[in-house]
Amino acid sequence: MDNKKILIVEDDPNLGQILSEYLQVKGYDTTLCRDGEEGLAAYHAAKVDLCILDIMMPKKDGFTLAREIRDFDKKTPIIFLTAKALKEDTIKGLKIGADDFMTKPFSMEELQLRMQAVLRRVGDAATEEDDAMLKVGKFDFDTNNQLLEADGQITRLTTKESALLKVLVQHKNKTLQRSDALKNVWGDDSYFNARSMDVYIAKLRKILKDDESVKILSVHGEGFKLLIP
Repeated sequence: MDNKKILIVEDDPNLGQILSEYLQVKGYDTTLCRDGEEGLAAYHAAKVDLCILDIMMPKKDGFTLAREIRDFDKKTPIIFLTAKALKEDTIKGLKIGADDFMTKPFSMEELQLRMQAVLRRVGDAATEEDDAMLKVGKFDFDTNNQLLEADGQITRLTTKESALLKVLVQHKNKTLQRSDALKNVWGDDSYFNARSMDVYIAKLRKILKDDESVKILSVHGEGFKLLIP
């Protein structure tokens, strides 16, 4: 496991120290703060992978701290520690953007398991987001929204254009077999779909012509090759 950076903001010095040392033994890099103001400063001072926040704290309570973190970053996971399991607190925390709650007293092992689950969800979401954004020469290709952007100009692709370009990018600088492209985008490699694909290839070439380093080559008897430097 890489050393995930965990920010712990807990005004109980004994609990905070025990939690910090436990997570360090488990391989985490922890920063321990005693109040919300100190916690916010620590959050801005370094990249944080997950925040563990007590709710009742001096100077700035956990809800206020979480809200200020969310104003800056919508994605960093937050787990609240609370001394009382009130429905109102849970609803308030979830509205702010909490990922989980732990009611004191709690098991350190259970907290770590919940941390792992939250970090895994965040990691999976980040991977999906990265996969959705592709680079095609000078173009940024947003596959989710079917958009190509370069030099401030945005081109909206059709569903077929987007799907075909995506499969070409996934095979960039390699020959994409015609039958594979047809089955991937059209569902079968019939003659009529093949003619349709040729039309869409021509459209993509026209769209990408603003970057001369990007080319879609026809490979005789095989298929197509998207060249990206």
